[in-house]
Amino acid sequence: MELHSRLAGFIEDDRVRQMEDYLAHGKISVFSHCLDVAATSYKLDKIFKTGCDLDVLLTGALLHDYYLYDWHDARLFVNVFKMHGFTHPEKARENAVRDFAVDEKVQKVIRSHMWPLTFRSFPSSKEAFIVCMADKICALKETVLRW
Repeated sequence: MELHSRLAGFIEDDRVRQMEDYLAHGKISVFSHCLDVAATSYKLDKIFKTGCDLDVLLTGALLHDYYLYDWHDARLFVNVFKMHGFTHPEKARENAVRDFAVDEKVQKVIRSHMWPLTFRSFPSSKEAFIVCMADKICALKETVLRW
């Protein structure tokens, strides 16, 4: 499958596999969530014939939550803008740059995936918009519908 062949180098990387150690939504690991977001992004691109740059789309989707910490351990009563939902896109972007030297296009995908919560980080490319929407679809599925 094109999806897995494009992501094989990342999927097999021990640093990316660390995401298996953390939970995203419900009982779903961050790694599984990111794979689901990549697959959903790929499907959306094909369904709507958006003509995305698949390397940017899939790399951004796979690394969008590459923050590598357990956000469930965070204290409940902190400054709301320092909570995980607001801060993890930047941490994931920093980690992706550090470990994989991702380009600015991929960084924009990672940075904006939590829009509109992170309202200043508008998804300014079709790849970023699709990953943002795919993340919402997958998070809803994982949290509410338990598919």
